[in-house]
Amino acid sequence: MTAGLQNLEAALGAARRVADSVLARDAAEVDREAQWPERGIRALQEAGLGGLLVPKSLGGVGQGLQGLLQVCEELGARCPSTSLAFGMHCVGTAVIAARATPEQERALLAPIAMGEHLTTLALSEPSTGAHFYFPQARIRGNDHDTYLINGQKSFVTNGGHADSYVVSAMAEPEDTGAETFSCVVVPSEAPGIAWGGEWTGMGMRGNSSRCMTLRQVPVPASNLLGSEGDQLWYVFNVIAPYFLMAMSGTYLGLARSAFDDTTSHVKKRSYAHSGSSLSEAPVIQHRVGELFGLLERTRSLANSAAERADQGDINALAAVLTSKAEVADCAVRMVNECMTLVGGAGYQDQGRMHQRLRDVRAAHVMSPTTDLLRIWTGRTLLDQPLLSE
Repeated sequence: MTAGLQNLEAALGAARRVADSVLARDAAEVDREAQWPERGIRALQEAGLGGLLVPKSLGGVGQGLQGLLQVCEELGARCPSTSLAFGMHCVGTAVIAARATPEQERALLAPIAMGEHLTTLALSEPSTGAHFYFPQARIRGNDHDTYLINGQKSFVTNGGHADSYVVSAMAEPEDTGAETFSCVVVPSEAPGIAWGGEWTGMGMRGNSSRCMTLRQVPVPASNLLGSEGDQLWYVFNVIAPYFLMAMSGTYLGLARSAFDDTTSHVKKRSYAHSGSSLSEAPVIQHRVGELFGLLERTRSLANSAAERADQGDINALAAVLTSKAEVADCAVRMVNECMTLVGGAGYQDQGRMHQRLRDVRAAHVMSPTTDLLRIWTGRTLLDQPLLSE
């Protein structure tokens, strides 16, 4: 069902309620057991947030990049794994919605808005690394208005739990006369899908980031997104900006929660031998002030980039690209510094700071990686093609 969320303020209120009542309660178990956050995701759908990026005309909330950024920050502050899983659903939703046909609106976007359908991306592959936009999976048409897909995808968030997967694949050159890349929506129940083992990463342990093998998987031609050969358009106009904002929000939330817990600890910590508070030490005051500035300017950058992109500013690309890179630097530094400030209390095995330290390392690794984003930002500013060698 949908809660009829009418604006960003209402969406953020719903996100905070779910984060405080469900995600905060389940976060330790999700991490400890490497357990996909079923309760959290279903609670978000029940609250109407599953349709965060579905147009209002189809029953959704009708938000854009800034809404996604801010909602994921609220979720990431409580459970980064849940925020990642939810964020990837939203990115998949944005891809479907970008050029949806009436049939796709009815069959996919309306159920997503109602909280009855979960989607995600399946783009990365074992052999392409950070170059996720050049899939080696193959798509071939047949005589029955059906595509057949063969290939392997890696790091599929929500793997084995989503109702559909946005899959990228390359048409055989002999079919098209050239290498063309397309995106299609693959239903979870399609025959020929096989899943690898459960996800057991160092961090982000609840996101079910699994390998997906597709063997002669039949997909209706009506599930093609846009036109054949449109994948690169989707990657740089939809997938990249929405993914970067979802991840930026998730890691901003993680950084914010680390900072909040640290300032709370510092205020309460006092020395028995002197009665003085840790918060009275000038060096601690200086370091807390420095971390606050880091967090606030990084959040401002990401929000400004998202707002400008939502408004159609053609010059927003560099800011969108650099947002995740800056957030990754901010979050990693924040957790490391906070670990030092709270001392031994933060070094406990399976404590919240311990989990954050493991979760935050993925910020630099998730494609597009920080290094690749720096290169793309530079190319954008220097009027060079993003994919030049």
